[in-house]
Amino acid sequence: MDPRPASLSRAGVAARVLATVVGLALLVGGTFWGSDDDFPFAPFRMYAGVNPPDEDAPDPRVEGTLATGAATPLGQNETGIRRAEVEAKQDQYVAQPALLAEIADAYARRHPGAPRVVEVRLVMRWHEIQDSRPTGEHRDEVLAVWRAR
Repeated sequence: MDPRPASLSRAGVAARVLATVVGLALLVGGTFWGSDDDFPFAPFRMYAGVNPPDEDAPDPRVEGTLATGAATPLGQNETGIRRAEVEAKQDQYVAQPALLAEIADAYARRHPGAPRVVEVRLVMRWHEIQDSRPTGEHRDEVLAVWRAR
């Protein structure tokens, strides 16, 4: 038995070098132009920073009102829209609240027999933080509202 490890052919070396170059190009491109949806070739921006020890922590959420007047959460389970997708479009929703209608439409597709959503609210829940620890207190700020006609 030969104790030397087997060496790669030129084609094997070339394939590995090419895979490495392509992987690095995807990582660099994703770092500068990617979004969280491009994982693993993009940064997780949610982990890219740190809040000061006494700064309130943001917790965006989407809430709705049904035609019956009942309030309902409009999270991923209810709409199929992931929280990260809502957060990525948060500035667009604030600038153009009519875009929130897509969330009501997603709810209607998932719950065809349910009362329709007549209002969608993008709400930022600010959790109070003191000395890097949550106090249990919070306040809500409505960022955008869409109402059905």
